[in-house]
Amino acid sequence: MSNIEAGRTNISVDKARSLTELYGCTGRRLVDGLVAMAESDGRGWWSEYRRFANPGLLDLVELEDSATTVRTFHWLYVPGLLQTPEYTRELFHGWAGDYPAESLERYAEIRRRRQAILVRDDPATCHAIIREGVFRMGFIDPKVMVDQLEYLIEAARSPNITLQIVPYGAPTNPSARGAFTIYDAWSPELRTVNLEQPISMMFLTEQRQLEEFTAHFARLARVALAPLDPRSAPGEGSLGLAQYLLYSLKETIHGRF
Repeated sequence: MSNIEAGRTNISVDKARSLTELYGCTGRRLVDGLVAMAESDGRGWWSEYRRFANPGLLDLVELEDSATTVRTFHWLYVPGLLQTPEYTRELFHGWAGDYPAESLERYAEIRRRRQAILVRDDPATCHAIIREGVFRMGFIDPKVMVDQLEYLIEAARSPNITLQIVPYGAPTNPSARGAFTIYDAWSPELRTVNLEQPISMMFLTEQRQLEEFTAHFARLARVALAPLDPRSAPGEGSLGLAQYLLYSLKETIHGRF
């Protein structure tokens, strides 16, 4: 059992169903979710990066690939699932120092491939809440940030993507708990929260923790501006702030600010 729990030994679908029955697990969606995990061998596209990538990152990619909904809050960076390649490179080169360029490009490639969950045949739903300050960070070239913002506005046209911006004037401190992402699965019991740290990740699975961060995300959604909708009237909600930020960035590029 310890080898199965640690992922060192596979378990057949029949055995997985027998064990759920033995342990009194009767929720159909939970059982189906556990069986789906048993059917998966964990050898997705990310397996080809095992020789050099951080194991925690690969765990995250596998978790993300099986998620039905991704709810994420960021106060320092644009969420990885919504980054342009140029924005990702700017971030990585800013962190890297003397890190080999080839390795940086591999990590950037992993990030690009992760984004496929939003455009596959059965796309995951993504709800991203982003602090206004993310778009004012001086370590990102203004031209890169303009392209990034325009990409987000276009991405918001997809029915499975919801974007909200938390303005500076929000009546709460949205960054008090830091950046985090909630990964929803077919059953609520299989949800996972990822707390994003500068050099590591922390996965939370306890029910109390899941409920706490789910409630916090709901609070953030209430204090954020209305979801970004490119089809709405100019100047309204998150679209209005995004348009203002674009104007400010373009003025900076032209040397007026």
